Amino acid sequence: MSYTISQVAQKTNLSIHTIRYYDKEGLLPFVDRQNGTRVFHEQDIDWLDLLCCLKNTGMPIKDIRTLIQHCMDNDAVLEKGVDILVQHRHKVEAQLKEMQRSLATIDYKIKHLPRMFQEKFSSEAAEPQG
Repeated sequence: MSYTISQVAQKTNLSIHTIRYYDKEGLLPFVDRQNGTRVFHEQDIDWLDLLCCLKNTGMPIKDIRTLIQHCMDNDAVLEKGVDILVQHRHKVEAQLKEMQRSLATIDYKIKHLPRMFQEKFSSEAAEPQG
């Protein structure tokens, strides 16, 4: 099954402008063209999902472009593409750990902040007026 750029935009929640930008940046070399019009297939949508995943986890476009180049070349270079993904995975794991620490701090404050404010205002009310 094939899709137009409008259909792909709807399926991926990306704007047509963003999809065109990714294409212009060389991030969609697999997309077919018929008379100058982009024709997308399921694997292209899967690739866009990966592209968005990589961008959302902080991979720069230049690194995504390098990954694509490695994936399009021979097996030896494909291995370099896998290495790029493994390295990015390590970075995402580190980010995730940091986010989990931050979430724990936020949860702690949500749990204890009301009591802290209550104690603060109770002690201020108990202080003699000067």
